[in-house]
Amino acid sequence: VKRVSDRLMTIKLIIEGFTLRLCSVYALQVGLGEEVKASFWEALDEVVRSVPSSEKIVIAGDFNGHIGVLPEGYDDVHGGFGFGDRNGEGLTLFDFARAFGLVVVNSSFPKKEDHLITFRSAIAKTQIDFLLLRKGDRVLCKDCKVIPSEHLSTQHRLLVMDLSIKK
Repeated sequence: VKRVSDRLMTIKLIIEGFTLRLCSVYALQVGLGEEVKASFWEALDEVVRSVPSSEKIVIAGDFNGHIGVLPEGYDDVHGGFGFGDRNGEGLTLFDFARAFGLVVVNSSFPKKEDHLITFRSAIAKTQIDFLLLRKGDRVLCKDCKVIPSEHLSTQHRLLVMDLSIKK
């Protein structure tokens, strides 16, 4: 495990001959300074650039952004099945995904609302946790959904992905 910062960690796994890089992220919240946010995205850019194309990469975490229900100009990164209204942080996520040839996997499967919402509080229900793969590896993902009965904390819900990695 390599800790890049308090908001970004990576782990390199070798599974049945494949090398998989798992990046765990916790993006900065809405309302924090643009300079601090830029620093986070620059660090994530550096991590993704360092992963050879021969390796699989999964970027998973709380991006604190809303991607919205429809792709609206981001058909290459948004699969057409999101939740809520897009915000600026969601646009930043899409721009990042586009720049690195990634796709937001949990927008790729039609799901009931309960299997899309990753964060629920007494006053809000949103989708802020996302899983990203390289577009070429999108076919390896067989399903992605929220498990509504499993809570990582009192507000976040467990987001899972079924990957099929074969030679």
